[in-house]
Amino acid sequence: MANPGFIHLRVHSEYSVLQGAMRVKKLAAATKAAGMPAVALTDTNAMFAALEFSEGCAALGVQPIVGAQMDVEFDPPAPGERPRLPAPVILLAQSEAGYRNLMALTRAMYMRTEGEPRITLEELEGHAEGLICLSGGPDGPVGLLIRDGKPARAEALLERLRAAYGDRLYVELQRHPGEDGPIAAEAATEGPTVRLAYDLGLPLVATNDVHFAAADDFEAHDALLAIADGAYVDQSQPRRRLTPEHRFKTAAEMRALFADL
Repeated sequence: MANPGFIHLRVHSEYSVLQGAMRVKKLAAATKAAGMPAVALTDTNAMFAALEFSEGCAALGVQPIVGAQMDVEFDPPAPGERPRLPAPVILLAQSEAGYRNLMALTRAMYMRTEGEPRITLEELEGHAEGLICLSGGPDGPVGLLIRDGKPARAEALLERLRAAYGDRLYVELQRHPGEDGPIAAEAATEGPTVRLAYDLGLPLVATNDVHFAAADDFEAHDALLAIADGAYVDQSQPRRRLTPEHRFKTAAEMRALFADL
């Protein structure tokens, strides 16, 4: 299979409960139809689909990349401050050691008896062998620190991650243009994120945050998010929304979207 110049490294299946709608059974076929030799599955805080995903890819000659999107406690509050919510990074198994570390992190996440599933920075550092780490995009730890006007903390966090992951750390960019232009978080963080990557000599990686297969699936997926949040599709109050661009795009579409980089 010819090198397509892009493969999907951030895909949420139906095992990202009440978040994703990309069917695991269709993922390998969609990847092969797109002319991509490999694809990653990165469900939220979970590896439930790893076996089904790997077997489906193997049957069609597609290289499965087992991974997960994991929420990380990344910025401990100062005395008197409210704790910050965890933010996601993407972890991809590069080897058997990486797969075992991915399982160890998942286990650590669900051993906590209070709050939502999450891992600590120390756990992330302690189980880095054999894993590739993507920084998480505009809603990841680095992106949130940039959005909060804390570029020095964002830089320090990237340095800390580099110390753990070495050349297996990538600074992640996303572009999901909607009808009104770029998503605000993406527009606010892209420039500072790219400058940080250049200043620190870290490689960039472009991802599409895939939650469904095609643009036609957007409305059904939007209803799923509304149900998950106890909201109404047409309510005037703000609620969690994605865009029709959170789909399984072709390599040509992604190359065109990031041609300037």
